[in-house]
Amino acid sequence: MPDDEQFPQKEMRHFSLAKRMLGGSRWVIFIAVIGTFLSAMVLLLYSVGVVIKTIWDLLTDIHFSEKEAKALSLTFISMIDLFLLGTVIYIISLGLYELFVDDDLPMPRWLKIDSIEALKEKLLGVVIVLLGVTFLGQVMSWSGGRDIFYLGVGIAAVVVSLVAAMRFTTHHSHGDKSDDLHKHE
Repeated sequence: MPDDEQFPQKEMRHFSLAKRMLGGSRWVIFIAVIGTFLSAMVLLLYSVGVVIKTIWDLLTDIHFSEKEAKALSLTFISMIDLFLLGTVIYIISLGLYELFVDDDLPMPRWLKIDSIEALKEKLLGVVIVLLGVTFLGQVMSWSGGRDIFYLGVGIAAVVVSLVAAMRFTTHHSHGDKSDDLHKHE
């Protein structure tokens, strides 16, 4: 049956309107893209500012001591933590943009995101590194006691579950792609 016999003209206009509304609603995600992009830039620029200030303070008032070295190390590890967090938020921004607004964004191939699963996979990898850096920062400021053990076990449990989720998602998403290829043969 032709489409115009199956659906009256009035109903076809409603479908057309709904299609345009839903197609255009993807631009609402652009608000999230702007928010995540600005958040990432603020974190990255703030971190650069702290690094510059730390280097300036070091050069203008040099004190060589174990305590100062530990404080300097903690500052830089904290900034690495912020750089990584800014990077995660930036990847979210890029991924949302590529998925919902324009998939023709000029990006390196390794940063191309073509599905929500690919975005999650990239994020999980960076989050695992972020957790490792966070733990390193805690180790550097550790003053003894069992608290570091519990933190380490907690972070290890999270990392193990994230790696398992990555493997499960990767395994199933690649399996789905091969299944799709066989369907079209």
